[in-house]
Amino acid sequence: MASTVSSAFLNQLRSLYPARSGASGAAGGGSLLSSPWYILAAVAFSASNKPDAVPRVFEHALNQFPTHEGSSHAEDRRQLARKLREALFKSGLISGYPRAINSLRALHEAMPDDLKDTELQRDPNLPLSEYQQKGQVYWDSVYGETAPAVQGLLDAIYPDMGWFSKTIGYGLVYNARPDILSPLETSFTLVAALIAGDTPQQIAWHLKGALRCGASVEEIHAARKIAIEVAKHSGVQWRNPVPEIEL
Repeated sequence: MASTVSSAFLNQLRSLYPARSGASGAAGGGSLLSSPWYILAAVAFSASNKPDAVPRVFEHALNQFPTHEGSSHAEDRRQLARKLREALFKSGLISGYPRAINSLRALHEAMPDDLKDTELQRDPNLPLSEYQQKGQVYWDSVYGETAPAVQGLLDAIYPDMGWFSKTIGYGLVYNARPDILSPLETSFTLVAALIAGDTPQQIAWHLKGALRCGASVEEIHAARKIAIEVAKHSGVQWRNPVPEIEL
């Protein structure tokens, strides 16, 4: 599969996302990391069960940064590597951890040693009550005025789902390290995984969530298009139309 992911296709994906003036919505990194195209592409490949394509996305994005002596891009390269690891990890709650593990393994095998992480990126000693607070913050950011209704739905269908989603999903997983992936980058991570997974209800929720997290309508259209193009390239066939952003 990796050999069929051409540079031309990746350049096409990159070109779909509009340049943003002012705040980029990205956590850390320079202007070359301000476009989340590579996050959307890598996550959509992973969720489409094409883990071998993930290193191609990484290497293509990494080539933006010179490695010659005196280059100022060392931190950007580290941020790129961390963002992709974090996005794949987060996407596992949507696409399933077997797919996330396979994609992280493929990425790890292609990762230069100086860009690998060897320490936990989350505090294992932080009380769950604090992760619940972090989860509540991100939950409200994503769902806005619909947050109580969505929480009520999850609590009704299975109380453990309601608790797990807010505390573990949104607290421990999604909102524990906004310095690596911003709320908007995390939102696009979820959108890409959901589109590849053909889950229209949740796609609609999270397209609107991306808007609440600061994306423009043009950026949301682009993110949706990137995820669709990757999933199509990977052989995904949808039983349901992929929702558009509802304004």
